[in-house]
Amino acid sequence: MTAQNAQQPQSATNKDRVLIFDTTLRDGEQCPGASMTFEEKLEVADVLDTMGVDIIEAGFPIASQGDFESVQEIARRLKNASVAGLSRAALKDIDRCAEAVKPARKPRIHTFISTSPVHMKYKLMMEPEQVLEMIVSSVTRARNHVEDVEWSAEDGTRTEMDFLCRCVEAAIKAGASTINIPDTVGYTTPSEYEALFRTVRERVPNADKAIFSVHCHNDLGLAVANSLAGVRGGARQVECTINGIGERAGNAALEEIIMAMNTRADALPYETRINSKMLTRASKLVSAVTSFPVQYNKAIVGQNAFAHESGIHQDGMLKNAHTYEIMTPESVGVSKTSLVMGKHSGSHAFKEKLKELGYDLGQNALQDAFKRFKDLADRKKVVYDEDIEALVDDEIVNAHDRIKVASLTVIAGTKGPQSAALTLDIDGEQKTHQATGNGPVDAIFNAIGALIPHSAKLELYQVHAVTEGTDAQAEVSVRLSEDGRTVTGKGADPDTLVASARAYISGLNKLLAKRERGSAEDRATV
Repeated sequence: MTAQNAQQPQSATNKDRVLIFDTTLRDGEQCPGASMTFEEKLEVADVLDTMGVDIIEAGFPIASQGDFESVQEIARRLKNASVAGLSRAALKDIDRCAEAVKPARKPRIHTFISTSPVHMKYKLMMEPEQVLEMIVSSVTRARNHVEDVEWSAEDGTRTEMDFLCRCVEAAIKAGASTINIPDTVGYTTPSEYEALFRTVRERVPNADKAIFSVHCHNDLGLAVANSLAGVRGGARQVECTINGIGERAGNAALEEIIMAMNTRADALPYETRINSKMLTRASKLVSAVTSFPVQYNKAIVGQNAFAHESGIHQDGMLKNAHTYEIMTPESVGVSKTSLVMGKHSGSHAFKEKLKELGYDLGQNALQDAFKRFKDLADRKKVVYDEDIEALVDDEIVNAHDRIKVASLTVIAGTKGPQSAALTLDIDGEQKTHQATGNGPVDAIFNAIGALIPHSAKLELYQVHAVTEGTDAQAEVSVRLSEDGRTVTGKGADPDTLVASARAYISGLNKLLAKRERGSAEDRATV
C-alpha cells in the first residue's frame, strides 16, 4: 500500500490500514522508575513482534552504551516488525542510530527537532531558519543510511502553522517517508488535532508522498482521543505504548487504540494487524518488567475491565452479556476460567495452562516455573490463574539478577525490636546478616542495607493481594531513588515479608544495572 493510498478516505467496508508504532521501549522506558534491563527489553520486543506491531522503537542509541546494545540486539532478532532508533538532529546521533539499527530486516531512523516558538527560543536557542537547515541536513544524513526515515516536529501542536508546513515540506523533500507531528506536552484537543493534519496535508506540496503519524501524550487525559482524531484527519500511523506508560502522564495506550478501532469500526473504519488476543499478555509483561502496576479500572487490561458488581449489571449480564459488555474478555486475551490448577496437577497440564495464559517458555524456564508452582501449590489451598501469572512474571523479571533472596527468617510481634536474618546470593556467593528494626519490614530492609551498602531512598512501599483468600500471594512494589535515578521493584510470594525482600532486591538490581549502564543523558521527549 502506498502512502498516497493510505491517506484516501475509505468506507467502513473498505478499511484503511493504520500502522502501529510502539514506543514502549523508548518513550515508555523514560517514565521515571520504568527502566528495563537488557533481557527484559528483548522479552517485550519479542511479544510486540509476535503481536503484530508494525514498527518497534527500540531505544535511543546515543543515550548510552546499554541503549545502543539493546537496540542493536533487537534489530538482529526481530522477524517481522521494522526496528526504529531515535536520534536528535545532530549528525553523530544519526550515525550512531544507523549503526544500531543496521542489522534489522527493516531498519528505520527516527530523527526529530523542536519547531515550536518556546522550544526554539529557550531549548534550542535557534532561529527558525537554522531549524529548517537542520531538518534538511539531518533527514538527508539519515536517508543516506537507510531508506526508511521518519521525521518528527517536537512540540508540533504548539508550532505556528505556516512554519510547521515549511518544516514538513523540507523534511519530505529531503527524503522523509513518515512525518510525525506529536502532541509532545499533551496540550491539544481532538478537534484541533484532526484539523491540524487536514491543514498540513492540504497545504504541503507532495504530502501524499509521506505517511503522517500521531504521537500523543496524556497530560490532559486526551492521548487516545487525540490519536484517533489525528487518524480521522489523515494520519495513518499511531505511536503508542503498552499500558500507556511514558513521560509524565504517559502516552496513548496501544490496547485502547486497538480496541476502539475493533469495537467501533462503524465510526472508525480502520484496521491494523494487531492480534488483540495478546493485549492482556503484553500488558502483564510490561507491568512486570517495569514494576508499574496497571490500575484496576484501566480500560481493556485493568483487573476490573470485565468485572461487574452492581446487582443491576449482574442481572443484565446473566440475561445477555451484551447489556454491559461492548467487547468480550476473550477478544483481549482474558480467560473466563480462574481456578483449575492444584498440587496434584502435572507438568503437561501446567504447560497447557501457561499456553492458555499466553506464555511460551523454553524448557529450562518451564521447569523452573513448574517447580515454583508446585512449591506454591503446597502452601496454598487454591492456585488461581493470577497466582501462576505472578510467579512466572516474577521469574522472568528476576532471572538475570545479580542479587537474589536465598532465605529469610523474621521474628515479629508485640515485643520489639523485630529482627530479620537474611541470606542473599550475591554474584553466586551467599552472605548472611541479622538486623533489627522498627517492625519486620524495616528489619528486613536494614539487613539488605548491611549486605548491600547503598544510598538509595525508599520512596514507595505498597502491598496488594494477587487473589482473594487469607492464603493469597502478596505482591509488593517499591520505588527507590539514588543520585537522580529512580527505579521500581516488584516481588510476589504468599509470605508478605518474603515478597517485600524480593521487591527491594529487585529495585536494587535495577539500580546496579543503571549504574553499570551509566546515566542516559539528554533523553528525548518527542
